[in-house]
Amino acid sequence: MALAANVSAQDADSLYAKDLLQPGTEAPDFTLAAPDGTRHSLSEMKGSYVVLDFWASWCPDCRKDIPEMKRLHDMYGQRIKFVSVSFDDKKDNWTRCIESNGMDWLHLSELKKWKSTDVSRLYNIKWIPAMYLIDRQGTVILSTVMIDKLAAKLKELHEL
Repeated sequence: MALAANVSAQDADSLYAKDLLQPGTEAPDFTLAAPDGTRHSLSEMKGSYVVLDFWASWCPDCRKDIPEMKRLHDMYGQRIKFVSVSFDDKKDNWTRCIESNGMDWLHLSELKKWKSTDVSRLYNIKWIPAMYLIDRQGTVILSTVMIDKLAAKLKELHEL
């Protein structure tokens, strides 16, 4: 049983991340609103590494990853910008989840249903959670649906 779980975990990217932008691709720019209404663009973050996390409060797999994303933010948030893009279409659900889980990094959303968002088309998001790691020049260096792969890449960067 544990072997089957391990195999399925290894296969998650081959099943769900195959359409994501590949490493070496320039990360498309976007401008989205934070809960307080301020607007932020990915291009404003050039010069920094960026973790781009696509999620929604209604997504069980996304909620399962929140403690690990918080741990990664605590470890690397001084050197790497964390940006979560939500596919929630109800602001109250989105902000309540952020607040109740103590997710104290930048959160953005179009407040539209997932498949109707511009950002989901730009980033080929077919499954959530989906995560990208973007380098200082704005190039994708990792695309995955597996938070442990993100953690490993962040550790690798931290050790450089």
